[in-house]
Amino acid sequence: MDNNKTLYNEIVDINYIGKQINPIDMNSLLKKASKEKIPSNDTKVLVIGIDYQNDFISGSLSVKDANKDLERFTKFIYNNMSKISEIDVSIDTHIPQQIFHPLWWIDGEGNNPKPFTIIKLEDLDSGKWRGLDHLKSRDYVENLEKTGKKVLCIWPYHCLQGTWGAALENQFSNMLYFFNVAKKSFGQRLVKGLDPYSEMFGIIKPEYDTKNYINTDFLNKLKGFDKIIIGGEAKSHCVLESVRQILEHYEKRSDITSRIYILEDCMSSIDGFESETENIFNEFKSKYKIKIEKSDLIKL
Repeated sequence: MDNNKTLYNEIVDINYIGKQINPIDMNSLLKKASKEKIPSNDTKVLVIGIDYQNDFISGSLSVKDANKDLERFTKFIYNNMSKISEIDVSIDTHIPQQIFHPLWWIDGEGNNPKPFTIIKLEDLDSGKWRGLDHLKSRDYVENLEKTGKKVLCIWPYHCLQGTWGAALENQFSNMLYFFNVAKKSFGQRLVKGLDPYSEMFGIIKPEYDTKNYINTDFLNKLKGFDKIIIGGEAKSHCVLESVRQILEHYEKRSDITSRIYILEDCMSSIDGFESETENIFNEFKSKYKIKIEKSDLIKL
């Protein structure tokens, strides 16, 4: 454990994880952080926190056990502060009018679908559902199904720009910014999900889009780290697709994929996706030689 002057419970109050009130004053906290003298480590370690935002912790699309996931993630950062070089975070960001939100679709009677409705290409062609800009909507659903990974699921409105739900969770923010100041490390914010015509679970690219956007800068950045540690929400969607996209890009570079560590106790799946998700992560472990371990067992 690192010998930090500031105690963990001075940075994170676990009783307020997922709450709208943050009892810890950020100005006082960062003043303490500025007085820390935490040594650096020769090994370059990148930690990636995926979508640790209020809506996934306790909001409109909350993930079961996310509070405990986040507690363990912040403790991992605290206990390994001298060894971590940088913490990057992704921030899922939306508006109401997006292809995976209810407002986008109507049935023959003008009703919007309920959250968690599955919309398939056959539903569009039969006239069951019609989307805004229907031809583009159909193109997306068709190509999503062609990949064979997912079908379109309508999600509750979540991570809407400017709302509490879209913000990074308070206690995680405390730890993140404490680390940034104490280690004089800026870290990167990966804003994703703004395209109304596509979903972007992963941090590298959308599920499908006509522009073929790929965050090559971030992919190239990963090559500069000796270890890459990943946690986040939800395991079944945004974490899974982020890991998949990185691994597929570097599928012929086992020297890079073997640097990836997944914190299995710092992420949870959306209900109903657990079994499929476990199978895919086990495939990743076998094929790409990534490590999947509990946060308190990883030695940096």
